[in-house]
Amino acid sequence: MFEIIANNEPVIRLSFFIGTLVAVGLWEIIAPKRPPSVSKIWRWTNNFGITFFNTFLLRVLFPILAVGVAVIAKEKGWGVLNIIQLPEIIAITIAVILQDFVIYWQHVIFHHFPILWRLHKMHHADVDYDVSTGARFHPIEIILSMLLKLVVVLLLGPPVVAVIIFEILLSSIAMFNHANAGLPPSIDKIIRLFMVTPDMHRVHHSVIRAEHNHNFGFNLPWWDYMFGTYTAAPSEGHDKMTIGLDEYQEKRKQSIFWMLLLPFLKK
Repeated sequence: MFEIIANNEPVIRLSFFIGTLVAVGLWEIIAPKRPPSVSKIWRWTNNFGITFFNTFLLRVLFPILAVGVAVIAKEKGWGVLNIIQLPEIIAITIAVILQDFVIYWQHVIFHHFPILWRLHKMHHADVDYDVSTGARFHPIEIILSMLLKLVVVLLLGPPVVAVIIFEILLSSIAMFNHANAGLPPSIDKIIRLFMVTPDMHRVHHSVIRAEHNHNFGFNLPWWDYMFGTYTAAPSEGHDKMTIGLDEYQEKRKQSIFWMLLLPFLKK
């Protein structure tokens, strides 16, 4: 099974991306959590426009992405997991969890260092919260994130399939937990023990600084529990909370060109 995943990586990743996008998009239409404040067509055009631009940019700048580096690391015997012999399923599990741990701390750091926050705030400047928000990041942040992933893969030496699984999880669960929808409270309470839910992550997009500096996890919620960055719910409730950043609430903003320029603007 693992060999099939590795040999069909592009098709599998694209299938999960499209499948998750369609499923979450329909969920939002059928049972929206909050009414939109901006045209969905306008936001999706610009948010996914930046996503496609980022994908193209990565392909141009990084001929070999994280999966390719994992292949090279395995061939050369680089990285801890290529030195220590473990059963494949254990190595994959460890690798996926550790990659998620690194992404958690990357997220925390991008919030607390002003020069990095200038890049990351493009993600938070979205005035609505839906599946497209989960794919909205500044190209420079995406490049820095990819460089970090490549370093982690070289040092860790994860199985190739572990990198593929992690990338699929990161993309799919990010779209899921940015959904403008919610699970029944009784189910959400159980799911968020193992996975970041929409109601859990929505807190992170509050205009209230104390709230958007909590709930950093994308996939696993454990790091927020362990490091004291967990908040159960927004103080004003999910229906009344304000999404985004105070200084970027104007609806006329949010174009793809504005997003690209945002880190370099004074405001």
